Amino acid sequence: MARLAGKVALVTGAGQGVGQGIAYALAAEGAAIAVAGRTLSKLQATVAEIERRGGKAFAVECDVKRAASAKACVDAVVAHFGKLNILVNNAQEVALGTLNEVSDEALIAGWESGPLATFRLMKLCYPYLKGDGVIVNFGTSAAKRWDVSGYGAYAAIKEATRQLTRAAACEWAKDGIRTNAILPLGDSPAMAWWMRERPEESAAFVATVPQGYVGSCENDVGRFVATLCSEDCRYINGQSIGVDGGQAYLG
Repeated sequence: MARLAGKVALVTGAGQGVGQGIAYALAAEGAAIAVAGRTLSKLQATVAEIERRGGKAFAVECDVKRAASAKACVDAVVAHFGKLNILVNNAQEVALGTLNEVSDEALIAGWESGPLATFRLMKLCYPYLKGDGVIVNFGTSAAKRWDVSGYGAYAAIKEATRQLTRAAACEWAKDGIRTNAILPLGDSPAMAWWMRERPEESAAFVATVPQGYVGSCENDVGRFVATLCSEDCRYINGQSIGVDGGQAYLG
């Protein structure tokens, strides 16, 4: 039997990349998927693929930076499926560059799409997750580099999300909600852009991955998230887990 049969999952940023891969993997384990993001055409493509494989999915336009849009998204998901069991906070705008290069606007966009959106969506979903809910948030291994030059703003934003994750894990476990963070390395469009625009830097980085390759958004990252959301991981809570072939050392 599929491990997530009867569950409903909301995945933000699921029109492409890691979010899409997670949506596919959750659906393969029997979950009905609410596919959320800003570009309807991309969401509809994800829904069509899930349905082609025999799953259930629903597209919801959502700008996670806007509180009203986030609330409307959660309301729409619950109205459509009748419940909500899994929240995956994947959407994130990335503020890359040295401290002197990153603008206030880019940092604010990263904050609003990352920790602030995560904070809002966790609280919006909380009433529905009580009892058997799972939240998966996102950190980054960039925060674990010995030299974080060029990634400081992005790492700071993601570290805020990790602290919110730990707080939710401690405060909401009594309500039957588990909350964890993953630090993924997946073959997303963003990764493809980085490898194309910064070939020497990205090649040097990939060379530090012990398993020797960038993971599949679905088969490596997505399948792990599906397992994390299942009863097989019912005692895993409040953790930050590298899903990156061993690249980052989290000790």
